[in-house]
Amino acid sequence: MAQTIDGIVQYVQSYASNATQREYILMAAAVIFLGQIILISVKVGQVLLNPVPQPQPAKKKSKAVWTPGEFSTPTPDEYPDWDIKLTKPLPYRPFKHNYHVTMGIRSMNWDDWIELDNEFLDYHERKKQRLTERDDLVATDPTAYDSACELLEEFRDWLPNRYPSVFKRTAIGIDNIITGESFNTTERPLKRDPMEIAALLVQDDLAIMLPGPDKQYYLKAGCILLAGFWRLKDKLGMPLSEIHTSGDVPQFREKLQVSMERFFVKLRCEKPVVRNNYFIQTDNDLGWSNAIGPEDSETIGWYTAAEATDVSKLYFRSERQSLRRLPISGGVVFTIRTYFVPIVKIAQEPYVPGRLADGIRAWADDVSLYKGKEKYGDLILSYLDEQHKKQLSNGLDMTKEPSVYPF
Repeated sequence: MAQTIDGIVQYVQSYASNATQREYILMAAAVIFLGQIILISVKVGQVLLNPVPQPQPAKKKSKAVWTPGEFSTPTPDEYPDWDIKLTKPLPYRPFKHNYHVTMGIRSMNWDDWIELDNEFLDYHERKKQRLTERDDLVATDPTAYDSACELLEEFRDWLPNRYPSVFKRTAIGIDNIITGESFNTTERPLKRDPMEIAALLVQDDLAIMLPGPDKQYYLKAGCILLAGFWRLKDKLGMPLSEIHTSGDVPQFREKLQVSMERFFVKLRCEKPVVRNNYFIQTDNDLGWSNAIGPEDSETIGWYTAAEATDVSKLYFRSERQSLRRLPISGGVVFTIRTYFVPIVKIAQEPYVPGRLADGIRAWADDVSLYKGKEKYGDLILSYLDEQHKKQLSNGLDMTKEPSVYPF
């Protein structure tokens, strides 16, 4: 740029010696104009070489999965027209014409957290009976005591709003209006294990998992009264992965472990979920299936069961499991609601026998082994096929079969 200006000056000097006055004026104007062009060029170059920094949008901070006390469980609406005698169990039929091993979780509406129906008193009496029979059905590790008490307080708030004809919140706890029971949930220490009190308020079994130093989640508290096939004492204190591998859950390592462990770490208080599963049971005890062995056996499993010979003794056992994070302690709560129906009863429902038969036939070998198919498979499939044919002969239109899940 400096060389350009020097050249212009030299040209002007040489030209000036022979120029007229008019030419002087024109030359001066040209020099001024050229100088302005040069200044503008210099400024443009400076801007291009040294652009003004533009403000950058602030980086979005990742929200913590859980901050104590930041979330409050929504108050549920009253269950419409709920009646201790008339409200039937929801007919969960969680099977499809195929079968794949997945977590199968779905978003849960807060109003649906706990489900009660006209079988409540039967479940309640069976739970109380089980508690008198055994002392290994409820346990709370000291590290989970606060979480268990928090769950109890959640029930104290939630249940009277959802089922006001059953529960009443009191100054010190909660009353069951129908059974006449009063529970003190505020005294410390509680006279009973908080998990036991909580389990007597609902039809579900309950469990709480807490993270360890290794960020794995461990089963630290539970009241498991109606499990049928597994024992709390065998699983208490185990991490999530060992709970499943020790129970030989099919394809856990290959298909479930990574996603399940990630899910527990990332589960937010405001994002509860629900899932369903199903089994076939060859005896009629809701609390414990003696077909797989006495509850006090050193080992239990389908290998000890006798082969089923009477379809009227087969039961459809389905679990509805909800998972949520507690807002203060951060513990993850399982509610495990069991539905228990004779096979001969559900097989009378439209589309059910054909759909269930297809689902059982779709079990892989490891799933069949896990669910004990060899003990009842021929019997139940023959019966379901027969019932499906009857429905078809009576005009069942397969093109109108609902595609919803759970069915």
